[in-house]
Parts: sequence; C-alpha cells; structure tokens
Amino acid sequence: MKKLLAMTLTLAMAFSLVACGNSAAPAETAASDETAAPVETTAPAENDAADESDLAYVQGKGTLVVGITEFEPMDYQDESGEWIGFDADMAKAFAESLGVEAEFIVIDWDNKVLELDGKTIDCVWNGMTLTDEVTSSMECSNAYCNNAQVVIVPADTADQYQDVDSLSGLSFAVEAGSAGEQQAQALGLTCTPVTAQSDALMEVAAGTSDAAIIDSLMAGAMVGEGTGYADLTYTIGLNSEEYGVGFRKGSDLAAALNDFFKTSYADGTMTTCAETYGVQAALIEQ
Repeated sequence: MKKLLAMTLTLAMAFSLVACGNSAAPAETAASDETAAPVETTAPAENDAADESDLAYVQGKGTLVVGITEFEPMDYQDESGEWIGFDADMAKAFAESLGVEAEFIVIDWDNKVLELDGKTIDCVWNGMTLTDEVTSSMECSNAYCNNAQVVIVPADTADQYQDVDSLSGLSFAVEAGSAGEQQAQALGLTCTPVTAQSDALMEVAAGTSDAAIIDSLMAGAMVGEGTGYADLTYTIGLNSEEYGVGFRKGSDLAAALNDFFKTSYADGTMTTCAETYGVQAALIEQ
C-alpha cells in the first residue's frame, strides 16, 4: 500500500512539472510578441507623418520652388535678370522665414496643378485668382489682394468698347488656363489662348488680336501713358476676384503662409512691399 501511494505521488509530481514547463513557453512568447508589436505599428505612423509634411520637405531640400509667369507688377525680371515684384518679394521673405531660399521657375499656366503634384514646383505664387477650379485642386492660402479682369483695346478705339455688348465680334487674346480665358468663354467671345498675359498684350499691340482680357493689376502697371504699351488702354471691368497662393492639396505650407501674412501685415512690411509696386490699394487685411 505504501509503495502504491509513493508511485502515485511520484506520477502526480511529474505531471505537475510537465504542466508548468508547457505553460512557461507561451508566457515567454506572449511577452516577446508584446515587445515586437509597437515596432511594427509605430514606425510606419512616423514615416507617414513625415511624408505628409510639405514644410519639412521644403526645409529638408533648402528651397521653396515658386511657379510663376511674366506678370508685372507681381513677378517680373529687373535689368540684371533677378525676379522682382510684389509676389516675388513676398515669396522671398516667406522662404527666408522658413530658413530656405526662394527659387523661381516659369511654368505653363495651364499645367500649374500638374507641376505642383509632380513636385517640379512647391507653390504657385503669381497673382493667381481663387477660382473654384483652383481651390478644389490646390491647398490655397487666404486671399491677399483684390483684382478684376479687364478688357484691353487700342486707345484710339476705346470709346467704341464701353460695355459688354460692344465686345461681340472682337477677337481676344487670353492666357491659357487663366481667369481671363474663363471670362471670355463665359461671355461667348472669340478667343485665342496664349502662354502668358504679357503675350496677350503683344498680340493686341501687333494687331493680331483686337483685344485682350488680363488682370487689372497688370493692366495698371503695363498699359497707358508712361508704360511700354502707351497706345493701349483698359475699358471694361468684367468681374471682381481675389488672389491667393496655391500649394499641393493637403500641404501644411498654406497654414504657414497664412501665419506669415498675418505677421507681415501687422508689422507693416506687407504694405511697404505693396507700395513699392503700386498695389497697396488692392491689399486685403490679414
């Protein structure tokens, strides 16, 4: 009887040791799994955050690439070839506030969204009208300037074109993809797209187009007495609109620029810059 009891106790202890041995392994595996899991989930989240930051991307490469066209008084070149103008000077100041340099690239205005999305440029800063098409395809800053589309005609025929009805039958030169082209199409006018608003002026001056539709800020700087197009003038204002700066959709640079606009408007530097180029009356309070 004692031998039988001893054997029973021995078997019970053996089973107990086996059970403890089997339970230890899953416990170690669970602990190992808990340690590994955060590595798999945390790293991609950090990478996603970095990928989503346009500000970090621009600061990382050291340049803010600005897409522009020739557009006095907003973006144009001085005698030495440097880009100046209200938009150009503000872009340089904004880039400096980010710790980077502004680089200017002349783009086909009709392809501005493709240039942005392809990262050929980082923003479109060129007296860009905040149309529904623009705001739906870009991350835009707050409006900073008022503007309008105006009709340009030879000065000696201006008295004939003082209302919209009188424009019927004229051939217009307009910048492709611009607010001017949209106005011409909305009014059912005959128009020929050109690369830039400055080209539209040349068309009218050369007599290859009867008229043009361009931004009022550009018209004020480039046509009339004392300008390079003294024989041209502007007559009818077709609309009212606002300028903004466009970035890639979802870009955090838009919010950074809004903050910069507020600061530079409050300290007077934005107004001083506008006065340099004669656009202070068009400024929008930030």
